[in-house]
Amino acid sequence: MRGRNLRRTLVAAGLVAASAVLVLVLAVAGLLAFIVTSAGAGSSWNASMDELSAALVRTEGGYAFTGGEYLAEKELWAMLVDEGGAVVWQQGKPADVPDRYSLTDVAAFTRWYLSDYPVQVRVREDGLLVAGGPKGSTWKHPFVLDMDVLKTIPFWFAGLFLLALLGVLGLTALVLGRQFRRKQQERDFARSDWINGISHDIRTPLSMVMGYAGQLEADPVLPPRRRAQAAIIRRQSQTIRDLINDLNLTMRLDYAMQPLRWGSLHPAALVRQVAADVLNGGLEERYALAVEVPPEAEALTLEGDASLLRRALLNLVNNCVRHNPEGCAITLTAAAEGEVCTLRVEDDGGGGLPVGLAEVGLAPDGGAAHGTGLRLVEQIARAHGGALELHRAARGVLAVLRLPL
Repeated sequence: MRGRNLRRTLVAAGLVAASAVLVLVLAVAGLLAFIVTSAGAGSSWNASMDELSAALVRTEGGYAFTGGEYLAEKELWAMLVDEGGAVVWQQGKPADVPDRYSLTDVAAFTRWYLSDYPVQVRVREDGLLVAGGPKGSTWKHPFVLDMDVLKTIPFWFAGLFLLALLGVLGLTALVLGRQFRRKQQERDFARSDWINGISHDIRTPLSMVMGYAGQLEADPVLPPRRRAQAAIIRRQSQTIRDLINDLNLTMRLDYAMQPLRWGSLHPAALVRQVAADVLNGGLEERYALAVEVPPEAEALTLEGDASLLRRALLNLVNNCVRHNPEGCAITLTAAAEGEVCTLRVEDDGGGGLPVGLAEVGLAPDGGAAHGTGLRLVEQIARAHGGALELHRAARGVLAVLRLPL
């Protein structure tokens, strides 16, 4: 699945890069086409000046001009300035265009503008032929570019292309990242729904098994051996139910779907409540349960979800019971170490200790590696900004929940 997603991402990035190259090529082609077209337009204007000059013929009485229709069609005007700077002929000349020019004036309007009129000039033997258009009809400003600057244009194009490509690739990565996260979220929700559905399907018959087993356990007519077997069925069914609940909670914590109900709580009261819950739940006589709270920790408070922390401590106690079937002493402790609150669950399982450690697993850094119960405890600790540590004690296992105060 990850390989397919990676290939799709690379293909999409390649298509985007190819699109960027195509856009650049089209832009350069459009620029070249514009230059060629503009160059052609300039040539046709010059050819028109040739035609205008040919249409103006000097006669004995002055000048004869046969290009009047062309000037009228193009909304142009024309005039002829002799060597002395006087206008000796004109056709449609605007009133605000002077009739006499100095050498400086001629040098100025041969730079494409005369009294804000765009003009073209043609040198003749009898003077200077000037053709002009309406004001604002033509952009004729001179364009001068240093050759050193011109040589840098390819580098500017390359830089702009790379910048555009990086922008497109960044945008593509952002879009693909959002799509991947959305698909991942959809898969997470689908997995969550599936687990919830399976859990519901299991709970219904399991509740019936627990109910009937409880009835058989309490039936005085049955022989003691059968009632003991019914009690085993009930307890194992409860274990399965707890595992299902742990699986659901683990899944919700994994996908950040479990909201934490933050509040102020007393660790000393929490460990005592857990001990009371375990004893009231029918802890067998071969297990001894004790609570130790130093005087300085009695008034200790921390922020957290009391229900989740209680669940974590219960799982740790149940872990001690599960891996010491012959019995052991279990001690719950609440204390403070600087800015950290420590909740400890320790047993003296004796010979069962190495087996218990091998089964629950110890990661190299001391964290829980396997087991749904311990994994859930570790997740609850992380959700509170803390950590779970597992250590080999003198004769058993020491589990430490470290939570920030």
